[in-house]
Amino acid sequence: MSYAELETLGKKLESIEHAIAILSADEATNMPVGGGEKRAESVSFLYGLRHETATAPQIADWIAKAESEDLSDDQKLAVREFKRVYTNATCLPADFVVRKSQAEMRSEQLWRDLRARNDWANFAPALEGVVALAREEAQMRADVLGLAPYDALMEQFDPGNRVAEVAPVLEKLKSFLVDFVPEALEAQENRYASRPAKSVEGPFAIEKQRELGLSMMGALGFDFTHGRLDVSHHPFCGGVPTDVRMTTRYKTEEFLTALMGVLHETGHALYEQGLPKDLSHMAVGQARGMAMHESQSLFVEQQLAHAPQFWHWAMPIVSQHLGDDALKGWEIEDVVAEVNKVERGFIRVDADEVTYPLHIILRFELEQALIGGDLEVVDLPEAWDAKMTEYLGLSTIDNPKDGPMQDVHWPAGAFGYFPSYTLGAMLAAQQWQAIEKSRPDVLNEISRGDFSGVNQWRSENIWSQGSRYSTPDLIKRATGSTLDPDIFIAHLKKRYA
Repeated sequence: MSYAELETLGKKLESIEHAIAILSADEATNMPVGGGEKRAESVSFLYGLRHETATAPQIADWIAKAESEDLSDDQKLAVREFKRVYTNATCLPADFVVRKSQAEMRSEQLWRDLRARNDWANFAPALEGVVALAREEAQMRADVLGLAPYDALMEQFDPGNRVAEVAPVLEKLKSFLVDFVPEALEAQENRYASRPAKSVEGPFAIEKQRELGLSMMGALGFDFTHGRLDVSHHPFCGGVPTDVRMTTRYKTEEFLTALMGVLHETGHALYEQGLPKDLSHMAVGQARGMAMHESQSLFVEQQLAHAPQFWHWAMPIVSQHLGDDALKGWEIEDVVAEVNKVERGFIRVDADEVTYPLHIILRFELEQALIGGDLEVVDLPEAWDAKMTEYLGLSTIDNPKDGPMQDVHWPAGAFGYFPSYTLGAMLAAQQWQAIEKSRPDVLNEISRGDFSGVNQWRSENIWSQGSRYSTPDLIKRATGSTLDPDIFIAHLKKRYA
């Protein structure tokens, strides 16, 4: 039975991926500096082994035969997803994969050095090479998949999403935000006039902050028998569903940054821990793309942890772990104002809920032009500056390190990834609206620290579904409609106007 062959192969791939995930997480958290060279060799070998195992020629025959077998509905979906993954894995010839990975590694290494020096002139040639290869990759994938080139790249991160559907949604959001940002800033200024911003009284011991984070992770539903929290230079959620590795980073002078990082990554972790365990070795049992993954982290961070009801429950927890003086003189409204602060800025990763989508839309528009050949790397600083000035009123023309050199995504060749961030925020708002309709008392539940209801809804509608459906189909089945920008716009108006 060829389906059994696919299952056996899936278990082999799962074992390889498990090893890669844990070695990579350990590298970021516990590995001594001297272990780097051999660790890189080990992980590179495992990636090569995985690619070789996942693209073996006989797999095509197994898939074809399995498609004609008498299978259950779940098995049919598993074969379909296995075929999708296999087709994408075999789109590119091996020699191209080597050339591409070498160019991206060189570009990323240069980026780390030259961004710090604000040296666009010496970085641009390396990026030109990466863009040329990205265009080549996009066309090869497009030819095999029957998609437009940029759609073929976006498919690698969010299966089923297409520019024809995504671009109008983001265009509507952009048109709203360009006018709404000044309105939100004015509303914020008026609030501060009657309630001035307050500062926290540090220092806050790292161990106490850690205990606070662990307490909230547990309350949110994190399973500590299948995961742990560590420290890294940049917060992430890695590992595997049975051994989730979460990290944050701490500042002793304040605690909100670390705590919000923990909450964000807990959203990712809950998704991983909630995936269908009986299908963990098959692609259909894995997470459905980066937009859906971001929707789970942003659901916790923005839909829950930015709400007054959350802080009604959370403030006593903060005092319990950090002491009664941690938020001395603060009321719920003060914390909510702090976590929802709106501010124009150059840096995407530091942006707030209102301005962040404009950073993403700028990149989405520019990378489409780069892949399509309508924009060349040499003209990128001017094109970036024009959009940044139009959307956020900030100029980067003499500051490329905070402009087109800002993110690692392009130097690393990750074209088509950026839309996932804002699509995730919109999907989170749409899921919240659906939960409110199905659970009218949900805000009261949250104010009591009861997250079982929201977790049950997300488990039934998102987590347990794995990759049975494309991103657009999954959100439609979960909420009753396709991605709707008006829901996110209404959310922003309610919170920030």
